[in-house]
Amino acid sequence: MEIRYVKLDKDSPDLAYANPGDVAFDLRNIEPDYLLKSMEKKVFRTGIKMEIPEFFVGNIRDRSGMAAKNTIHTMAGVIDPGFRGEIGVVLINLGNTEFKVEKYMRIAQMLIQPVEIAKLHPVTELSETKRGDGAWGSTGTK
Repeated sequence: MEIRYVKLDKDSPDLAYANPGDVAFDLRNIEPDYLLKSMEKKVFRTGIKMEIPEFFVGNIRDRSGMAAKNTIHTMAGVIDPGFRGEIGVVLINLGNTEFKVEKYMRIAQMLIQPVEIAKLHPVTELSETKRGDGAWGSTGTK
């Protein structure tokens, strides 16, 4: 598979997988340095437009080090194959201290994954299961 992309910032690094065998490539911030306050959410520009093939999705995910060390989380992570605009990364700082997002910093990663498009069919009732409508915590913790 090939993913075609356009860089809107000529000085930003090319998209790349950090290591051979990695399954996600990094997305970088192209905006000036920014202090993301505790509990603040902001959309950061990546300067990337791309062509995701039909029946695939771009899935934006946390960078594990940023999540584990600084409690920085990504939101709004689905990029549809028909979208041709600039990819934005929504970051939220769930930590207690400010986090500096630097220009060209790797802020998220993207997986390209196959998806099946379901046929949606409205009905008046659903089949029965053992679990039924048991929700959060219904199976216990042990």
